[in-house]
Amino acid sequence: SDGSIRLHQMTSEYPLMQWNDSTNGQPIIALQWALTRPAVFFVLDASSNIYIWDLLENDLLPVAKQTIPSENVVTMALLGEPEKTNGLLGIALAKESGQIDIQYVKEKWALP
Repeated sequence: SDGSIRLHQMTSEYPLMQWNDSTNGQPIIALQWALTRPAVFFVLDASSNIYIWDLLENDLLPVAKQTIPSENVVTMALLGEPEKTNGLLGIALAKESGQIDIQYVKEKWALP
């Protein structure tokens, strides 16, 4: 609820990493690991901002932020085929109106 993200290992109750206030205090609505690139995850906050984290590039801050204009995004899901190395990774965004928007992610965050 405060924008904090914690990375846990299954064998410990203590986080390996913790990023406080990662969304400038906005609640996190959804977080999902990339299906095609293990060190990348995506975060959606309550202000319809999507943050892209690539832990191999920067483990302190997101590497990109994209604001979805005009309408609140209520959830997201990643689309891709982990067994394929074609670099296709998409994000399905569900908007408050019921509209679904699909956007493709740049190859640098999708390629294995």
